[in-house]
Amino acid sequence: MIEVKIDENKFRELYLQKLEEKMKEIDAEYVFWDSRELKRRTCMSWNTIQKEFFFDPRFPKYKVGGKWMFPAKETRDFLLAWLKERG
Repeated sequence: MIEVKIDENKFRELYLQKLEEKMKEIDAEYVFWDSRELKRRTCMSWNTIQKEFFFDPRFPKYKVGGKWMFPAKETRDFLLAWLKERG
C-alpha cells in the first residue's frame, strides 16, 4: 500500500508561485493593448471606461491611425492606482 502525504501550505505556496510566474509570462507577451483588450482586462464597457478614467490625464493612451493603443505595463499600473483611489 502506498500512502502520500502533502503539506497543504507548501502546496499552496508552490501553486501561487507558479501561477504568478505564468501571469507574468502572459503579460510579457503584450507590449500594448487595443481597446478590445482594455475592455477585456477591465471587464468594463467602452462607455464606462470613457466615463470613469479614459480622459484622466494620467491615463496612458496613443491614437495610431484610427485606433487607440495603450502600453500594457503603464496601463496596468495606472489601473491599479486608479482602483486603489476608488477605495
